[in-house]
Amino acid sequence: MEIRTRPVRIYRWITLVLALAYLAWQGWTATNWPAGGPFRYLTIWALTLSAYSASRMLALSYGRITRRHEVTAICASVLNVMVVFLYWKLFFEDPALVNGNGDIPFLEQYYLHALGPALQILDAGLIARAYRRVWRGVLPLLGIILAYVAWAELYVQPRADMPAGPVTSGLPYPFLNALDWPDRLVFYASNGVVAMLVLGALGLLGLGIGRLLHAEKAHPPA
Repeated sequence: MEIRTRPVRIYRWITLVLALAYLAWQGWTATNWPAGGPFRYLTIWALTLSAYSASRMLALSYGRITRRHEVTAICASVLNVMVVFLYWKLFFEDPALVNGNGDIPFLEQYYLHALGPALQILDAGLIARAYRRVWRGVLPLLGIILAYVAWAELYVQPRADMPAGPVTSGLPYPFLNALDWPDRLVFYASNGVVAMLVLGALGLLGLGIGRLLHAEKAHPPA
């Protein structure tokens, strides 16, 4: 897809402005939060990476940079898929498992866990076509996941008392405080595996989109 067209620029402006607005809102409302503030949550890590990715995609549309930032878009996409999957899976089991600070406002909940990720993934997959070489995102993605686990376990948890659970306290999501360390380690490892599977699925998606576009060029409609 031609990335310098007016519709693409408008789409990318909307994606960036929404991401920055919600990111600013998280910082503005982060008063009297436990250690780490809004960055306690993987959701906000994904939102931050999405905002950065959106800024790079928009810069590309205006020809201000030449680096395609495909790895950035890939990592942001996988993190967003993980956020959506984990949030709604646990939310439908029991909202208290993930909403440690009480109910999330409707617009914030559905932007962070539905619309925002969808905007990022559609850009990366259909406009930027970043999923053609997803293997390049393996090490950066693993690095982000390990960094978040270390952040939650070594910085956030020792400095926070809430949310409290039957096993420990201070970990960002309430359900984590009901797990002892071996069980949390299994949880982190299993989700790392899921992230790699998501990465592979995006690679297949990118392959399918590429073949479809190639077929359309080879056989344009009459």
